[in-house]
Amino acid sequence: MTAFLRQADLTLSGLDDPHVRLWIERDEASDIVGTTGYELSADGRHALIRSVAVGPSQRSQGRGSALARCALDRAVDEGAQRAWLFSRRSGPFWQSLGFEPADRDALAAALAGTHQVRLFRRTGQLAREVAWSRALGVG
Repeated sequence: MTAFLRQADLTLSGLDDPHVRLWIERDEASDIVGTTGYELSADGRHALIRSVAVGPSQRSQGRGSALARCALDRAVDEGAQRAWLFSRRSGPFWQSLGFEPADRDALAAALAGTHQVRLFRRTGQLAREVAWSRALGVG
């Protein structure tokens, strides 16, 4: 999974933490073709969507949307009320799932304890990130 996410240029921080929820989709040959996941805030009200990736052979078939919805649905099942994520390249994709541009500092405050936020603060990457958000459990 690490190699798959590295190839997709996604953050690897915290993947081994049992509090980071991750799912892997495999093809008939057991090769990874998609991933999805999230981390919850300390109070459980916010979910940081992460590790949503689809292999090149599976793109443009709705797999990314299905994987993202899987993470969103599971976060709702755990009580999350708002989803957040960082994405500098995939804004139109996330907008198609109801996400809107958000304040990255608000994301960082709501999800301060997550691996990705802590990494981005520590490395200075937070200032370069683009945040997105949407309410959960409605519509």
